[in-house]
Amino acid sequence: MSDRHTIILMQTSQSRATRTFMDYDSISQAMYGICGLYERKLKDLNPATGNITYDDADLYNFINGLADMSALVYDHRIQAFLPYDRQWIKQKLFQHLKKLAH
Repeated sequence: MSDRHTIILMQTSQSRATRTFMDYDSISQAMYGICGLYERKLKDLNPATGNITYDDADLYNFINGLADMSALVYDHRIQAFLPYDRQWIKQKLFQHLKKLAH
């Protein structure tokens, strides 16, 4: 499961011009990418703060604040991408953060 090509589709505001995507070699790398995206936003908002911390609720609020976020994950069995919604992404992020905490 670690080598499942994952594309994160995202729209930051109601403007269609804010649609973008991020491409990763695995679900795990995609979760790192989403966390990194949020951390960069926090640093932009708090440039004087040296050490930025957040919890899963903060990350979920960031995701819920986006106009849209979904994932396409490649399934080798059917040789196609399967779509997943924002809730699935939050579940995977929770598992990812839980792993990092241990």
